[in-house]
Amino acid sequence: MVNFTENATEKCNINHDIHETLSPVVYIFVFILGLPANCLSLYYGYLQIKAKNELGIYLCNLTIADLLYIFSLPFWLQYALQHDNWTYDELLCKICGIILYENIYISVGFLCCISIDRYLAVVHPFRFQRFRTMKAAAIVSIIIWAKEIMTCCFVFTHGEISMDAESHLVCFEHYPIKKWEHNVNYYRFSAGFLFPFFLLAFSYCGILRVVHKSPGTQKKKKIQIKRLVSSTVFIFLVCFGPYHILLVIRSLLENNCSFAEKIFNVYHISLLLTTFNCVADPVLYCFSSESTYQNFVKMRDSCLTCLGHLSTETKESYPLNTTETPKRTQHEQQPGLLQIPLDGAGMKDCFTT
Repeated sequence: MVNFTENATEKCNINHDIHETLSPVVYIFVFILGLPANCLSLYYGYLQIKAKNELGIYLCNLTIADLLYIFSLPFWLQYALQHDNWTYDELLCKICGIILYENIYISVGFLCCISIDRYLAVVHPFRFQRFRTMKAAAIVSIIIWAKEIMTCCFVFTHGEISMDAESHLVCFEHYPIKKWEHNVNYYRFSAGFLFPFFLLAFSYCGILRVVHKSPGTQKKKKIQIKRLVSSTVFIFLVCFGPYHILLVIRSLLENNCSFAEKIFNVYHISLLLTTFNCVADPVLYCFSSESTYQNFVKMRDSCLTCLGHLSTETKESYPLNTTETPKRTQHEQQPGLLQIPLDGAGMKDCFTT
């Protein structure tokens, strides 16, 4: 039984129609696409770690955070289908809510780690090598998880289930928002969005500057890198920007039910946008890699061979064994996100070591 004494709030007459129709579609879409994509991403991160590439540690942690959120989607799907009525106990509400909201900041943290790692690899390939080790990546990952776990402890001290005007039990929804949430939202906006955005922009601008000045990099490869970098920043803004801007607006203006009722649908649509990050992450950081695409093709052909459906024509198009492939060094055999030749420093790739 949930105790509502602590959770008593003004019962706003919120119209949940858009949330109840749009959310299930998004949740199902992200679950169907995100689960296999992130499983492949986890395998790709394992290959990076096996190749002694610290980037794999960040990628695996990012993928684990996304998978945790994906596994919580069935509960949120049922919640939306039951007209925003939470039928489980409050503990499960807190766990799912923590996974929902903390996934945003865990993802942002590891996205920043990946951007900094790429920046140091390209702009300062020799100066900061001690920060680009497996041990350093593991320590940074532990710090990120520890910080978010400490934040979770704060959430557990507050009641997160309350009753709305229709006598439905709502989970992690306060209308209007409580006073203690104002400062928390300001912190989330500044430390969880604004600062990471400037960090991403600074890192990738530095990468683009070095790539642009490199005469040894092919024009086609430069365009590919520019598109990847631009897509990363663009997706970050689209997935996380509207949500954090609305957090600030709610903290500044939401003092009564009237405003809460007006902003409800827009706010929930912005929250749904953060969900697409679970699909965008593996696409950007794994399937943009040429080596990963080739491994995926080989994996596909191997599966088809086992099933007996691989035709001779397909084998000729995607040969599994190439006898004339020149022998590469161990460094060049590491799976990379984007491999580009740079002049002067002798560095073979942009986003990996």
